[in-house]
Amino acid sequence: MRRRALGATGFDVSVIGFGSWQIGGAVGRLGWKSQDDGVSIAAIHAALDAGVNWIDAAPAYGFGHSEEVVGRALAGMSEPPLVFTKCGIVWDENANQRLDLSPQSIRRECRDSLRRLDVEVIDLYQFHWPIPDRDLEEAWSTIAELQVEGLVRAIGVSNFTVGQMERAQEVAPIATHQPPYSILDRRIEADVLPYCADHGIGVIVYSPLASGLLGDTISREGLEADLTDWRHQDPLFQEPHLSEHLAVVTRLRSIARKRGATLADVAIAWTLRRDVVAGAIVGFSRPDQIPQAIGGAALELTLAEQDEIARALDELLVSSPPEPRLVPPIPE
Repeated sequence: MRRRALGATGFDVSVIGFGSWQIGGAVGRLGWKSQDDGVSIAAIHAALDAGVNWIDAAPAYGFGHSEEVVGRALAGMSEPPLVFTKCGIVWDENANQRLDLSPQSIRRECRDSLRRLDVEVIDLYQFHWPIPDRDLEEAWSTIAELQVEGLVRAIGVSNFTVGQMERAQEVAPIATHQPPYSILDRRIEADVLPYCADHGIGVIVYSPLASGLLGDTISREGLEADLTDWRHQDPLFQEPHLSEHLAVVTRLRSIARKRGATLADVAIAWTLRRDVVAGAIVGFSRPDQIPQAIGGAALELTLAEQDEIARALDELLVSSPPEPRLVPPIPE
């Protein structure tokens, strides 16, 4: 699988990374469907065998369960992949989540992540959400201290605006940024991607498949059937946006068929067409999903295909884009 340099981290990352949100299971307000841990571990191993060399995690995924599964999957490996995780979303004994960027909370989260992942150092430690915004500088300073102390190798942010990145840069250099980016969510093209390119910040994007909307098994019926799925709260999956997005999916499938590719291949290749994007995070929960997405790592869209996608978006996305959101809302 192709690899790209991730900013100034010194890491060469595969252009697809293993997203571990789904393997946290149906736990909490950020939960997906119920998941068998053995299947999750098999999916991780299959992804590594296919050339994926990094895993993106977070304590919020399954209240730490996702990190525990990753730790079990990598136990005993002589050459484990790079492991990235985050801080900023915590929970109490009653499973109530909240956002906390206090120094003591960040330090506690880092220690807990090291324990669950069963590693001595975290390769990339990321600021999950810049909320509360008033705590941004103090929180980023704490994360930078963790790097100096040798608990993490590189530090990055996620879901930051350019203004927030500029504030953080005054405290300590940002190595990486993790924003959402897909054919259906192009907000970062206006300013975030150019800023990262100009400042040498490595970019790894999440939701390149728009939380499954650009996957190969999406259907309105399937979405409506499982009311426990957090996506019911996401404006991307609500009208009038859902019908427009499904129309885009139909058009994209025709492009994919012409190339002998899958819809997921096209969606992932589209995010990787920009050099500033080092890699795309793809969520896997089963080993058989790996081949369905790996093709996007090798596929390069022609300019004609990129133009065809742009025309489809102009013609079919007629309502105002959904408002940017923290899904689902979590109190401070």
